[in-house]
Amino acid sequence: MKFALMFANTGPFAGARGARALGPAAEAAGFESVWTVEHVLYPEGYTSTYPYSPSGRMPGTADSPIPDPLIWLSFIAATTSTLKLGTGILILPQRQPAITAKACATLDQLSEGRHILGIGSGWLEEEFDALGVPFARRGQRTDEYIDVMRNLWTEELASHSGEFVNYDQVASNPKPFNGTVPIHVGGHSKRAARRAGQKGDGFFPGEGNIPELVDMARQFAADAGRDPEAIEMTASHPGLFGDDPHAAVEELESWGVQRTPVPAFLFQRADDLTEAMTAFMNKVRG
Repeated sequence: MKFALMFANTGPFAGARGARALGPAAEAAGFESVWTVEHVLYPEGYTSTYPYSPSGRMPGTADSPIPDPLIWLSFIAATTSTLKLGTGILILPQRQPAITAKACATLDQLSEGRHILGIGSGWLEEEFDALGVPFARRGQRTDEYIDVMRNLWTEELASHSGEFVNYDQVASNPKPFNGTVPIHVGGHSKRAARRAGQKGDGFFPGEGNIPELVDMARQFAADAGRDPEAIEMTASHPGLFGDDPHAAVEELESWGVQRTPVPAFLFQRADDLTEAMTAFMNKVRG
């Protein structure tokens, strides 16, 4: 099982001092990756429902810093050598895809192939409104943007004609270190499972019936003529933080999950980050 440090660019780790401490500590403790969250804007008084909390409100307040995930990860890349650098998630339909493809390829090149692009279609309608991006058809926009970025990463002279993006014979360089950046789809709906199965390199259902969602994504992959086992699964288990975390890990593995998230805020009060993280890893690995 791979262990990922989630919400890594929040709280005390959002700034330079915290980030500088977090990356090397996570790497030394044996974490496989760090994953960021994203909101470009925080609309005060929003009424959209955050799907991962019973309150319907996302963690933090308007004055909570949420650094740009790609820039923050580039800072982490410079302080580490093996730690993978994930976005969990980047709100893809809010971002111009050619610019995003360039930024991701640059991060991947500078980190020598350590970037994992986790994407989602978003839930905060007021943020879309403030950015001037239509909330409607954001799923279709997400699907096309995935195609656009892969096209720009893999073709020397790329062309695309679609509903949202059109270009002809353009070059985007640098290319990703290993030719492309793996795209992991976040979300807990049937549509997210379909997107992961048809287009993703990985799937990260944030909640719901994890075994069912994993099976669903793999079936969509098979239906699309893709290798279902090639899709990497990331999911959490509440037992990971209980009395028998090793049993939780074993159950995740029985569901076909290869990576599980650990909130970075668990370690925000640690006097010695490396020591605290290593103790946690020793416990969950049994």
